[in-house]
Amino acid sequence: MTTAEPAGQRSRGGELLAAARTVIPGGVNSATRLVGAPHALTAASGAHVTDADGRRYLDYHAAFGAILLGHAAPEVDDAVRAAVGGGLDLVGWGVTEPEIELARLVTETIPSAEQMISAMSGSEATAQAIRLSRAVTGRPLIVKFQGGFHGWHDAVARNVISAPDRAYGEDPLSRGILPEALGSTLIAEFNDLDSVRALYEAHPDRIAAVIMEPIPHNVGALVPAPEFVTGLRDLTAEQGSLLIFDEVITGFRHALGGYQQVCGVLPDLTTFGKAMGNGYPIAGLAGPRRLMEHFSSAGGDVLLAGTFNGNPVSSAAAIATITYLRDHPDFYERTHALGDRMRTGLTEICDELGIAATAAGFGGVFSLYFAESPIRGYRDLMRNNDAAYVAFHRRMTDRGFLMLPLTLKRNHISAAHTAEDVDRTLEAAHDVLRTIRKDGLLARPE
Repeated sequence: MTTAEPAGQRSRGGELLAAARTVIPGGVNSATRLVGAPHALTAASGAHVTDADGRRYLDYHAAFGAILLGHAAPEVDDAVRAAVGGGLDLVGWGVTEPEIELARLVTETIPSAEQMISAMSGSEATAQAIRLSRAVTGRPLIVKFQGGFHGWHDAVARNVISAPDRAYGEDPLSRGILPEALGSTLIAEFNDLDSVRALYEAHPDRIAAVIMEPIPHNVGALVPAPEFVTGLRDLTAEQGSLLIFDEVITGFRHALGGYQQVCGVLPDLTTFGKAMGNGYPIAGLAGPRRLMEHFSSAGGDVLLAGTFNGNPVSSAAAIATITYLRDHPDFYERTHALGDRMRTGLTEICDELGIAATAAGFGGVFSLYFAESPIRGYRDLMRNNDAAYVAFHRRMTDRGFLMLPLTLKRNHISAAHTAEDVDRTLEAAHDVLRTIRKDGLLARPE
């Protein structure tokens, strides 16, 4: 399974990217997709994707984790086909049966959920959660953690993968964000409850909510200490703020009830998406009735609008995905076991080669940090060798194992991956890590 393009050979993927650049800015509809070969993908099935030049890859990128059951999972695609052929498309009026069934499933599976609203993307869900928090508390400020990503909207588009000289300071993801929006979001350190407590002391009675990825997968996999999560729950309740779990990545992937089921801590609000529809566009926000009834749909004063919210086709995909997970609890046993196998194998390889690295992750998500343990928060991630991290993902992709070649991006194991896939991956990783060491990429720049 090789992917390197022969010298001088015409690339259909390159041609498609060039054509795209004439009609799409940069040729892609999301900047993180412009990462080199493969330039264009044309097919996906199970644990594999195929590019425009016919090269096949074992997919660990999984559309940033949206693919949970494997590409083109028949249980999901059959449900979507039935929905499309069922005589009901987008109507934008009243309610449909799939919306109701999906809401029932979500409220039965997510421990903190009594009601839910549907959206089309995780960014929409977190935007709704933040607006609702400010409305309910009457407070203006939000706390997020350095390294956490909660979507592209202004309230949270800052301080994700920040350079050391910009971490914890003002580090917006984009120009065009009003200074007032940036200043209304405060930055804390993950796994450091004192850093959150200090913000409450500096801004008494002004913090509406703390929003967190229970495991910050947007910088790999920072696993929370149990006392940090329970302490955060106690602190926010004591201060009259809401606690938002952004489970857009962790939700349905690590446990049927999300990471809150794993850690036993109930947030006030939960956002979810990505994996809940196995690749179809859907997301949501859930919480207790006392909070959710602040939405205008229930006569409250917080706007709820969106023509695509609750659309029957995406709802059908989510129903099929969640139902599969509910009826196949061995999914979690398998993906967790494969994740453990991958992390253990990577650790053994690095030990054998004398490479200072940490194989981190949870469940079916894994990352290989080029830094020694412990890695608890973003300050520790600033010790990561970014050049080696990107080179590892780039070289693995060139060998046929699709891993996004950007620093701190994680990898995902789906229901379609096998133990044999993991073993082949580890064989390739051994060779790649050996060449990375040989090429001197592990030396840190002065």
